[in-house]
Amino acid sequence: MRYVIKGLFYIAILAALGVIGYAYLGDMTPDQAEMTEPVVLDVD
Repeated sequence: MRYVIKGLFYIAILAALGVIGYAYLGDMTPDQAEMTEPVVLDVD
């Protein structure tokens, strides 16, 4: 039982390090582009 808990602890540590590494190194910024579209207003 001790080995199971120890193994789960190591897996949790590795998962946390993976998430932290992905947060710092993963490029998740969206591509930005300027978009213009003419709008016709029906004003009387």
